[in-house]
Amino acid sequence: MNCLKNSPKVNIEHLALCFVIFAGMCSCRQPSRSTSADWLIDNSAYRSDVSLSADGKELTVSNGLAARKFRTLPNLATVGLYQLTTGQNHIRAVRPEGNLVIDGVPYNIGGLSGQPVQNYLLPSWIDRLSADPNSFQYTGYETQKIRKRFEWKKHPEWMSQEAVWPPAGVELTLHFEAPAAARVKGLSVDVHYEMYDGIPLMCKWIELENRSGRTVVLNRFVSEILAAVEGSTDVTIQEGWSLPDMHVETDYAFANSVYNGEKEHTVHWVRDTTYTTQINYMLNTPCLLEVRPPEGPEQAVPDGQSFATFRTWELLYDSDVKERRSLSKRKMYRTVAPWAMENPVIMHVRNADEQSVKLAVDQCAETGFEMVIMTFGSGFDMESGDPAYYARMKQLADYAHGKRVALGGYSLLASRAVDEATDVINPLTGKRGGFARFGDSPCLGSEWGEEYFRKITELYRSSGMDMIEHDGSYPGDFCASVHHPGHKSWLDSQWNQWRIISDFYRWCRSQGIYLNVPDWYFLNGSSKAPMGYRETNWSLPREQQEIIERQNVYDGTRDFTPSMGWMFVPLTEYHGGGAAATIEPLSEHLAHYSQRLANLFGAGVQACYRGPRLYDTDSTKAVVKRWVDFYKKYRPILDSDVIHLRRPDGQDWDGLLHVNPSLPQKGFLMVYNPLDVPVEKDIRLPLYYTGLAARAVVREQDLASKTFQLDRDYTIRLNIKIPAKGYNWYVIE
Repeated sequence: MNCLKNSPKVNIEHLALCFVIFAGMCSCRQPSRSTSADWLIDNSAYRSDVSLSADGKELTVSNGLAARKFRTLPNLATVGLYQLTTGQNHIRAVRPEGNLVIDGVPYNIGGLSGQPVQNYLLPSWIDRLSADPNSFQYTGYETQKIRKRFEWKKHPEWMSQEAVWPPAGVELTLHFEAPAAARVKGLSVDVHYEMYDGIPLMCKWIELENRSGRTVVLNRFVSEILAAVEGSTDVTIQEGWSLPDMHVETDYAFANSVYNGEKEHTVHWVRDTTYTTQINYMLNTPCLLEVRPPEGPEQAVPDGQSFATFRTWELLYDSDVKERRSLSKRKMYRTVAPWAMENPVIMHVRNADEQSVKLAVDQCAETGFEMVIMTFGSGFDMESGDPAYYARMKQLADYAHGKRVALGGYSLLASRAVDEATDVINPLTGKRGGFARFGDSPCLGSEWGEEYFRKITELYRSSGMDMIEHDGSYPGDFCASVHHPGHKSWLDSQWNQWRIISDFYRWCRSQGIYLNVPDWYFLNGSSKAPMGYRETNWSLPREQQEIIERQNVYDGTRDFTPSMGWMFVPLTEYHGGGAAATIEPLSEHLAHYSQRLANLFGAGVQACYRGPRLYDTDSTKAVVKRWVDFYKKYRPILDSDVIHLRRPDGQDWDGLLHVNPSLPQKGFLMVYNPLDVPVEKDIRLPLYYTGLAARAVVREQDLASKTFQLDRDYTIRLNIKIPAKGYNWYVIE
């Protein structure tokens, strides 16, 4: 295949890695491998490039791990989407590069027709495929280095991993002109692809440019169409289909999109009714990918201007093993959202008056905490609009900065009612209520919404504060109002509100303002979202909270890197539970407090420690400081990837293994014992993803080290000892 011939890194290392993948990569039974071949261990050899075949008919963008191949004549179409490690082509049939509905008329972008069957595509068929004269026609291409999506002012003191922005790689731009029969002349389309170095990941978006001499309206778009190889097959009607072997995600994301896989918003795996030779009798196999907004965007594009769709990322998996897929996704976020690697140590102060904030700042400075958030219910008013309030906040921010502590505050956006003129309007009733995700929510396109963002921007510009915790962020609500200045109708309301919130978050990142957002806005600048917990669980007895917390972290780090998710430690009573659930007075529950610190810092996960203080006695202060010092000492490896060893169940030990082959400390094992008796046992410790191939030097805390020879499955047999109701850790070098 030409895509393999033109790919810069298809060699014996790929054959070796194929054996690795087929052997089955898992944390308990590791394959043999060459460390230079596996991109999750060393990806330095995999660089992105664009190549054109000698006859000019085939264009390929590849990085040695993934490749997308296009046929350029008689029109352009994708004819191959390859996972080069496994050799799998994910495409079974040709489709257009996208579809636009302009002034009510649909147009395909590129594409070829005439394929005999939809199960597979023979190279010999491609020369016989024909172009649709009513599609946008391919005119050429250009390449350049990947550009920044937006500006990001880094906080290197909060991150221990290398952050490259923009990501290294190549951008391929495909140019198309409107068909001769188009109702509107002077329209052109650019289809953009980014291929990233060192990861089987690419990004796609479409840009419509209007040089027609008049305004046109883009009613709808489909920015990606793939006739993909089935993830599963079944003759009869089936629920719970396995989807094609890739992760697809867009930055047009709202609410907790990670948990619903984006499907309800933009990424649609649908029936392909033209695929009449599939084995499912009712043609129900979900094997056609369409990436599109649920409605709209219904955007006017004036003459001389352009419109860009949201972006779509496609990650091609090289294994069906859960842990490896999770590692691949976590690598994706580190690549395209590197601000999510910032991991400051955070306190939530319960009151926003000067005395309370200064006490919190002082205690943070004494113990090594790095950020204070004036939490919900604290009295912090992000919507004040009062210059005197701005000045007061500036004084507090200056005080915190003098102690090397960042300061910010909380605001609730959605899930509250404002008034009839402001809130989201139900299209069925013409009134608010009964339609918004959270019951009643303000429309960001209302006059109130415009004023809300003006006030926040003014406050942060004036005060110099460092972070925003934005609760109930825009959840994707449509609004049927025809009176809001920020949108015209139901059809453009979602797109316009998404642009408002994402532009604001991008502005925050350009100013160095850190973002805690309990929704999936990572690709637009957010750094943290909830790791996953139920708030009412903090009303349970303290001892029960300890194990549940570790379960939440164990499960949450499947989808998150440690730095992407926050947990919660209510130091004062929260959701009830009385004295049995409460840590205050801190000195009276020091063993529990220490265990909570060990749970979280040992996982590299930061929590929102909510209360009036971090310590109440010198002994409490010493415990807090010891755990913060522990985290900062091991920060690089604790912020690294997690291999999941044993989920907490209260019946035996549980633990996580942090791994990073690029560090001197290749691994860090954190283990816990929920039992009333000590635990001592031999475990098989999987070291494949540490990058170690022959031997490992293991040290229990600060004790003497011991050298182990790795077995052929890249494991060692390690004797672990954990005190009753305690924890232990081991450093691997």
